[in-house]
Amino acid sequence: MNRTTLSLIAAAAALAAVTGFAAVNAPAGDDGVAAAKRLPVERTSLLCPEPSTSDLAETTYTAFTPASRASGRAGGAALFPVVKQLTDAPQGGKGKGAKPFLTQKEPGKPVSGEESGAEAPTLIGSADGRLAPGWTAQQTTSVSAGAGRGLHGTNCTAPDTDFWFPGAGSAKGRNDYVHLMNPDDAAAVVDIELYGPGGALKAEVGESIQIQPRSSVPVLLSTLTPKPQTDLTLHVTARSGRVAAAVQSSDEELGGDWLPAAADPAPRLVLPGIPKDATSVRLVAFAPGADDADLKVQLASPTGSITPAGHETLHVKSGMTATVDLGDVTKGEAGSLVLTPTEDPVPVVAALRVTRGKGAKQETAFIPATAPVGARATVADNRAKGTTLSLTAPDKTTRVKVTASPGTEAGEATSKTYTVKAGTTLAVAPPVPPGLKGSYALTLEPQSDTSVYASRMLAIPENGIPMFTIQSLPDDRGTVEVPRAKQDLEVLQK
Repeated sequence: MNRTTLSLIAAAAALAAVTGFAAVNAPAGDDGVAAAKRLPVERTSLLCPEPSTSDLAETTYTAFTPASRASGRAGGAALFPVVKQLTDAPQGGKGKGAKPFLTQKEPGKPVSGEESGAEAPTLIGSADGRLAPGWTAQQTTSVSAGAGRGLHGTNCTAPDTDFWFPGAGSAKGRNDYVHLMNPDDAAAVVDIELYGPGGALKAEVGESIQIQPRSSVPVLLSTLTPKPQTDLTLHVTARSGRVAAAVQSSDEELGGDWLPAAADPAPRLVLPGIPKDATSVRLVAFAPGADDADLKVQLASPTGSITPAGHETLHVKSGMTATVDLGDVTKGEAGSLVLTPTEDPVPVVAALRVTRGKGAKQETAFIPATAPVGARATVADNRAKGTTLSLTAPDKTTRVKVTASPGTEAGEATSKTYTVKAGTTLAVAPPVPPGLKGSYALTLEPQSDTSVYASRMLAIPENGIPMFTIQSLPDDRGTVEVPRAKQDLEVLQK
């Protein structure tokens, strides 16, 4: 192995350990590179979008890093306010002397902060040392009245370069904003593409949107479409730099919530955690490639997989948004939707718009297709009442250890292990820390290599409206694959 190869391996290892956003795979072979090893990340970043423009909004932020045996320096974690960008003038939030909104000093215990009204800012944060592996932040906003009233919740997201949002809309009475957030010291340039039932929509103003360093830009989707669209698929890509993106949906009649980015396009998708009392479920799917997709639609119920009557399959034309109303598909039992190819595998993206309640007392939330839990998943801001955890094992029976952290104010950690049977969804009230005061975090750890998918529903009813929000729980990015170099003296001597 020459010195150049050794240098490249060392650089790749350092990059992977620092960012935690990409895995570097290096198979064992005669070139002296051993199989990749999983190591704790050393630094991670998150961004929380501007929560609301309503003066009635009440927002809680909660940050948490799971306790682990990870060694290294203590490190720290903090969330800082950033400026909403309204012009092309350079603006920034976290600068020299800026004060953090929320700080965390030790893993294993969540911290929280609150903000009232419409002035709550976008937050940008980073964690390093022992606080980086699995660091998560949750933003929960309650809006008691007006457009978008309801419970708006979202996991603060890591920056990236590519995002898919099936399930957005620009219909009359609906105001969907995509929030674009730049965490870096250089400007980012972003393109927005929209696809309706008839294909791509021309939206020239969605091209080359500049996001100044450490700032955010909210874009109203109705300004990008020539006419109102009930169902849209939104594609956000960064030409330069990286951003975090999230869509906030507000409906004058149906309330609203955050629509997180869906999992990357794949032939098979799992959308976990449809509430048992859902009165309406709408599936939105999109095939970004050159081929049409034919999907088998199944519901993983508490007792097994079933096919919704009249909705056995879904045909998704290439480049066109497809939708289907599944009604009250769960029939009083919690479930998860599983989409699989009927013939040739074609990558798709998908999301569900879920409604609870009836008449003037309706509220909506979104469930995007998500990646499996992986090694570990974490969600913050769980409450003693109103929290439901959904676990889905589409292939094989598996066991999942669920650990409840201490509370933000008081309480002791506790854990419980659940068995999820193959082809089913298990919806449970998760363990609550004894002596709980405040909110707490949940950490999920599968006990086998079998894929399991999860989501958390938080329900806080108000004035007879079943306000709720649902967050999917993919892997918390606590570790990353790093290549290991063999010391081969004979090769080094050549």
